[in-house]
Amino acid sequence: MADLSVNIGKLEMSNPVMTASGTFGYGLEFQDFVDLEKIGGIIVKGTTLHHREGNPYPRMAETPMGMLNAVGLQNKGVHYFVDHIYPQIKDMRTNMIVNVSGSQVEDYAETASIINELDNIPAIELNISCPNVKQGGMAFGVTAHGAAEVVSAVRKVYHKTLIVKLSPNVTDITEIARAAEGAGADSVSLINTLLGMAIDAEKRKPILSTVTGGMSGAAVKPIALRMVWQVAKAVKIPVVGLGGIMNWKDAVEFLLAGATAIQIGTANFIDPAITVKVADGINDYLERHGYSSVREIIGALEV
Repeated sequence: MADLSVNIGKLEMSNPVMTASGTFGYGLEFQDFVDLEKIGGIIVKGTTLHHREGNPYPRMAETPMGMLNAVGLQNKGVHYFVDHIYPQIKDMRTNMIVNVSGSQVEDYAETASIINELDNIPAIELNISCPNVKQGGMAFGVTAHGAAEVVSAVRKVYHKTLIVKLSPNVTDITEIARAAEGAGADSVSLINTLLGMAIDAEKRKPILSTVTGGMSGAAVKPIALRMVWQVAKAVKIPVVGLGGIMNWKDAVEFLLAGATAIQIGTANFIDPAITVKVADGINDYLERHGYSSVREIIGALEV
């Protein structure tokens, strides 16, 4: 068995496989299907300062090689998480990570500060693809200034591993990544979903209630892979790669492109045990090629 352990900042993981926020619930929903302790890290669904109902239905649409979602960060808020969810997940023997979202800088900072006090949550993932209500709805993560502003505010109050999730809906993702790094991020994860839409031709109407939504699944992998490769060369902090990873081979490609760890999202809906299968597949790849550690292939792409 090869050594699959990796580090993201101070976060120590037994293997580089994580779950993507919003696709794995709080982990509890999957414990009948997969041994959660065999997953390197579980990123729970997006958590905001206050309760959010999410967007009206319909808010999901299937596509030929993926899916569109416009769930709208439905959750019961960070205080509900602390009182009701945390007690159920705090003793899981893997890294339980909270995805933090907000609509203004102060929301992010307050939510992160509350989670900072939870002993058994070793990291947060900051979703900066959210619209900034104080700036006319433009997402924090589409400008270097916006990204730096929210990351800096959270860094002041959050003292554990800070992962910043980047939006692909930008001109130059390396600029945003460097801004997050400069503001104190320990790691960046990418990509978040791509903006897309679906239309019902018979009704001549959009399928999603919000018209547009986030595209994920196999179709986005080439774009995600390219962005991970670019960002890994542009920053010194670890990169977490995600976007269209459906099997172990996809995961290995992201590692070769420079990702220290990977996240699996849409594939969880198809196979609830895919995370462990991917970890096993990475191990088999390493053994077949004579590597003793997964760290030997991170960024090993020959260009």
